[in-house]
Amino acid sequence: MYQPVIIGSNVVIHDNVSIGSNVVIGNNVVIYPGTVIGNDVTIHDNVVIGKQPMRAKNSALKSHGKELPPAKIGNGCTIGTSSIIYANAVLEEDVFVADLVTVRERVKIGVKTIVGRGVAIENDCVIGLKCKLETNCYITAYSQLGDHVFIAPCVVTTNDNYMARTKERFDKFKGVIVKTGGRIGANATILPGKVIEEDGAVAAGSVVTKDVQARDLVVGSPAKKMRQVPDNQLLQNQE
Repeated sequence: MYQPVIIGSNVVIHDNVSIGSNVVIGNNVVIYPGTVIGNDVTIHDNVVIGKQPMRAKNSALKSHGKELPPAKIGNGCTIGTSSIIYANAVLEEDVFVADLVTVRERVKIGVKTIVGRGVAIENDCVIGLKCKLETNCYITAYSQLGDHVFIAPCVVTTNDNYMARTKERFDKFKGVIVKTGGRIGANATILPGKVIEEDGAVAAGSVVTKDVQARDLVVGSPAKKMRQVPDNQLLQNQE
């Protein structure tokens, strides 16, 4: 049965926006053309959905000049206050986005993933289902996270070994890969292109300079294997 949409004050909804049943839209929300919003979605105050990306005049990466396809918000999603969801981002069903989150263009976020307050997910990332990205972590562009990945607060991932010097870097940007069940502790830093294999774990404050093998727990700067993840901590043994 269709249930009406509740819309707050000063909301701007552009042309060709599709809005499902039982949707709540807060105050001062802007929804750009063509955006698709599913059923049972809650959008809090000051949210922007479907924004086209922009670049500074002196940006190293130039705009392609083409307008991206609209954003898509799946059934049951919640989007917190002052969050921005860019064009061509896809949130699958029951994704929870907390306040002050940025989800850039060409990002896909899987079912029932939780994106914590102040998280930034840069362009061209894929996030699996039932992940937990906690407060103020940073997911660099071109990264891939599998299912059931845990990223603790203030984790930093990186994708540029050249730190913005020399043209050589332009075809070598590479995000991080965290495979299913991987976990990264608070304030850890992951260097460009590094892979954390299934059920790999990175201790808080560590700097990952080499790939982390499946079920290994690594610690320190640079991070080194300390031991294997205990059996009772493996994803396969969780209820």
